[in-house]
Order: sequence, then structure tokens, then C-alpha cells
Amino acid sequence: QVQLVESGGGVVQAGDSLRLSCAVSGRTFSLYRIGWFRQAPGKEREFVAAISWGYGGTYYADSVKGRLTISRDNTQNTVYLQMTSLKPEDTAVYYCAASYYSGRYQDTGNYRTWGQGTQVTVSS
Repeated sequence: QVQLVESGGGVVQAGDSLRLSCAVSGRTFSLYRIGWFRQAPGKEREFVAAISWGYGGTYYADSVKGRLTISRDNTQNTVYLQMTSLKPEDTAVYYCAASYYSGRYQDTGNYRTWGQGTQVTVSS
């Protein structure tokens, strides 16, 4: 398995940009996919974006298409989530997660390893 550490969260204003990082360590050869999820207070954790560790295919939730971009740097074992045109409804704790097999990329149950999360707060 791998270990995941998120960073880059903070407090920003609506319309600002932010880049989150997910540092991956451990048995990276076992990885299939890295996903980003978020959880707002009182809400369920929801899928944001995912990227295939091998060939780099990307997937997005409809609510973030065009504003958020997921990418990876395999030489640095890091996955990024570039967020632009942030809105107050983007406020949440953002988690990266690792999947070791194919499956529905948007399902939390397909991800076995999770980071500790990083808080993103967008003020209006």
C-alpha cells in the first residue's frame, strides 16, 4: 500500500485559485488510481476528480468540470488538484485517496487508502 499526505489548503476569496498537492509514498507500483474527494460540514463525502496512475486518464465530477484540473508528476510521486474560479460552495475538507484496482472511480468504497485531508475555505 501507499501513504498519502495532502497540502495546499487555505482560506481564499471567491474567484481565487488554489493548488492542492497529494504526496504519495510507499508501494506506488501497486497503484491504479488516485482520487480527490471533498466533504463539507453536514454533508457526505463526494467525488471531485481522479487520475489513472499509469496512463494518466482523468475523470471529473460535473460540478467541477472546467474549474478544477487534476494532474500528476510521477517523478515526484505527487498528484495535484488545481482549482480556479473558486466558489463558497467549494468550501470543504479535501482528501486524496488511492485505489489499487479498476472500478467506479467516483465510489469511495473503491479507495482503500486515504490522506488526512486539507481544509479549503472560500469566502464570498
